[in-house]
Amino acid sequence: MSIDLSQFHQVFFEESFEGLDSMEGGLLDLNPDDFDVETINTIFRAAHSIKGGAGTFGFQVVADFTHVVETLLDEIRAGSRALEAPHVDVLLRSVDCLRDIMQALQDGDEPDMSTADTLKAEFVAILSGASECTPESAVSPDSNLDESDGASDETPSGHWEIYFKPDADVLRTGNEPVRMFRELESLGRLTTEVVVCDVPAFSSLEPETCYFAWNLTLEGGSREEVDEVFEWVIDESELSIRWVHGGLTESAKNTTQSPPATTTDNNQQPVESGSTSVDDSAPTKEMLSEPEADLPEPEQELESKPVEAVVSSAASVAGDKKTESPKKPQKSSSPESTSIRVGIDKIDSLINMVGELVITQSMLGQLGSDFDMGKLVRLQEGLAQLEQNTRELQESVMRIRMLPISFTFSRFPRLVRDLSKAMDKKIDLVLLGENTELDKTVMEKIGDPMVHLIRNSLDHGIEKPADRLAAGKPETGTITLNAFHQGGNIVIQIIDDGKGLDRDRILMKAIENGLVSKDDNLTDEQIYELIFHAGFSTAETISDISGRGVGMDVVRRNIQELNGSVEVQSMPGEGSTFTIRLPLTLAILDGQLVRVGEEVFILPLVSIVESLQVDLGMINNVGGNNEVLRLRNEYVPIVKLHELLDVEPENYELEKGLLVVVEGDNSKVGLFVDDLLAQQQVVIKSLEQNYQKVDGISGATILGDGKVALIVDISGVLRIASKVKGKPVSADHQAA
Repeated sequence: MSIDLSQFHQVFFEESFEGLDSMEGGLLDLNPDDFDVETINTIFRAAHSIKGGAGTFGFQVVADFTHVVETLLDEIRAGSRALEAPHVDVLLRSVDCLRDIMQALQDGDEPDMSTADTLKAEFVAILSGASECTPESAVSPDSNLDESDGASDETPSGHWEIYFKPDADVLRTGNEPVRMFRELESLGRLTTEVVVCDVPAFSSLEPETCYFAWNLTLEGGSREEVDEVFEWVIDESELSIRWVHGGLTESAKNTTQSPPATTTDNNQQPVESGSTSVDDSAPTKEMLSEPEADLPEPEQELESKPVEAVVSSAASVAGDKKTESPKKPQKSSSPESTSIRVGIDKIDSLINMVGELVITQSMLGQLGSDFDMGKLVRLQEGLAQLEQNTRELQESVMRIRMLPISFTFSRFPRLVRDLSKAMDKKIDLVLLGENTELDKTVMEKIGDPMVHLIRNSLDHGIEKPADRLAAGKPETGTITLNAFHQGGNIVIQIIDDGKGLDRDRILMKAIENGLVSKDDNLTDEQIYELIFHAGFSTAETISDISGRGVGMDVVRRNIQELNGSVEVQSMPGEGSTFTIRLPLTLAILDGQLVRVGEEVFILPLVSIVESLQVDLGMINNVGGNNEVLRLRNEYVPIVKLHELLDVEPENYELEKGLLVVVEGDNSKVGLFVDDLLAQQQVVIKSLEQNYQKVDGISGATILGDGKVALIVDISGVLRIASKVKGKPVSADHQAA
C-alpha cells in the first residue's frame, strides 16, 4: 500500500513551528554565566524533533541545517563547550532562518538558502575549535542496562558493544531500527550483525513485524548519545550496551556496513539490504561541514510503513530518514494557524452537553407526537430546558476557541531583546495575566497592533541608560504587558516606565499639521489622543523603528475592526499606559435591541452606560445645532440615530423618545431612539462578506422572528456624527 505523506505535512509544520517557539523561548531565558542545563536539553529536544520530522517527510534542507544547530547544542549540554553570548545570538538567528525555510516549504515555494548557508558556515567556524569528546561512560558508566567496565579520561580508546532485539511491533509504532542505526552511524564507525529470531513459516510472515535482532559495534559517541538513540524503545526491547576497552580490529573496520532494513518485495518476502562501507574519518569536522552527506541511503521501502508509524514519526524524534521529495503542498490561503489544540476537559464538557441536548430533544419529540393541551406545562418546561441546554452548549463551543493570551505574548520577549540591543537600551519585559483567555481569531488579529505599541514604547518611551540615571531612575527600563478580564471584555495594557508623552510637543505638532487650532482648549487626554491621527509623529529623526507617522492610526483602526478600543494615559517623567479593550469573541454579542421607527437595531451591551427618559431641562444647545445632555456635571452630545441611518422615526421630539448613553473611543454620546426592547445574545454575521461595508454598522444578525437586525458600530457612529455636525462636544466643555 502506497502512503501519501503529504497528508501529514500540515501536522509536521504546525508541530515544528511550536518547536521553534519553544527553542526561541528557551534561548531568550539563557544566561551564559548561569543557566539551567534542562533549558539546554529542552532546546536540543525541540531541534532534534524538527530534524527527525524533516528527514521523515523528505525536507532534507531543514534536516541538514538543523543537524549543525543540534551539534552545537549537544556539545553545550554535554559540557564539552562553554556557552557564550555569541552562541545564543547565532542560535536565535538560526531559529528565524528555520522558520523562514519552513514557511516557504509550507507555502509550496523554494526556500532561500543563502542565510542558511551563511549560518552553517558560522556554526562550522564555532565547532572547528571543538575538542573531541570522550565517551561519558568511560568515566562513569551509569546505566542499569549494561555490565560496562570503567575507563578514565586518559584511556578513552574503546568501543561500544550493543545487543538490540526490538519488540516485534516496533515497525508499527514508527520506531524503525534503520533510523536508530543511522543515528548511531553519525556518532562513529558502526558494524552490524543481523541475528534472525523466531521467523515463522513463509505463509505466516507479516511484513510489518520485525523478526530480527542485531549485534552492533560502535567506535565513537558518548554513553548519553547512545542511550538517546534507543530512548524511544527502551521499554519495548531487549537492550544491552557495554563499553569495551581497545579499538576495533582491522577486520571489523573493513567490514563496517550500514544497518540492514526489513523490507518487502512483491511476494512479501523479507529481504536484507546489502552492506555499504562508511567513512573511516572521525565523526566530527567532516560531518559538520557536510551533515550526513556520507550516510548510506537505507533500502527501506516506504510502502511497508503503516500509517500509524508515519504519524508517530511526525510527532516524535524519529531520526533522519531520507525519502523521496514530497509533493508540493498547496499554498495556504492564510498565514494564520488552521488548527487549534483543545484540552480534554473542554471536549468532555461539550460531549456532556450534546448528551443533555439529545435527551431534551427526545422528550420534546415524544410530546409532539401526540400533543394535547394537557401537556402544555410539560412542553413549556421542555422548551425552557432546551433553551438552557442550547446556551450551555454555545458556551462550551465558545470555550473551545478560547486560548491563553500567552500565545500572543510569547513573541514579544524576542522583539524587546533585539530592539533594545539595537537601540543600546536596557529593558526588562514583564508579562502578567498570561493565562487570560480570549478568542483565537481576536488573538491572531491583535498581535500586529501590539507589536507597534511595544515598538513605540521601546523607541519613544524608554530612555537611554545614561538619561535614566540622570533622571534618578534605574538604568534598566521596564515594559509590562498585562491582560485581564473586565466585564465582557478582555483588557490588555502596555505599560512603560519611560519619560511619558511630551504634551507640549504633541500639541505643537498638531497645530502645525492643522489638526487643532491654538484657540482650542484641550485636556491632556484629548491631546494624547492626537497621536492616533494618520501621519502624526513627533520623532525628530526617521529610523527603521519609527518616525514616519505611520502606524498609530492603523493600530486604532485594526482594534476598532475587532469592536474594541484603545486609550492612552501618560505622566511626564513616569511613563505611559496604552489600554486595549476587546470583546472576548467576535462570534457572539450581548446586545440591547432598540427600535427606531419600524426598524430594530442592536447596541453592544458592553458599550451602554445607561438609558434614560429625556428631560428638556437637561438639554442645552451648543454651536447652534449641537444638542448636549447635562448628565452629572458632564455634557454628552446627542446623536439622533434616525438621522445618521436615514430611517423614518416614530418620534422627532426628544421628550417623546429615549436616550441611550454609550461610550466609545474614550468619549460618550447619547443615542436618541424610539424605544428599548429586549436584551439578548446575537450571533454576528459579517455584513462586508455578505453585502458590503456600511459605515456605522459592524454586522448583522437574525432575530427569533426571522428578521435581520443591524448591529450598530459605536465608534463608527461617533465618526459619522463628527463629519455631519462637526466635532462632538466632549465631556469637559461647558454649556453656553
